Amino acid sequence: MSKPYYIEEDLKKFGQISEYQKEMGDKFFSWYDEVFKEGALSQREKALIALGVAHAVQCPYCIDAYTKSSLEKGADEEQMMEAVHVAAAIRGGASLVHGVQMMNKVKDLTM
Repeated sequence: MSKPYYIEEDLKKFGQISEYQKEMGDKFFSWYDEVFKEGALSQREKALIALGVAHAVQCPYCIDAYTKSSLEKGADEEQMMEAVHVAAAIRGGASLVHGVQMMNKVKDLTM
């Protein structure tokens, strides 16, 4: 039996991504840490945004990390699910708005 593609323990290895390219890895983590500091948005708000984005990009590692982070930063289950719904609405809307391209093409081809 082969291992599953997503291995939960691999999330703990995220800090090792600098191993093969230290300079860029260090720059990424420095920037990443700066992004998630308290600023115009609270750390809780940033965690909820990240949770929504994690669902939009369908990253299981990110979903795990930002579910935990959202809880640690004081978000509740209702707020977290609302963030997931916002992501789903944007993702669905992005698919639908591209339907305008199809409609334009149909008109070009049939007129």
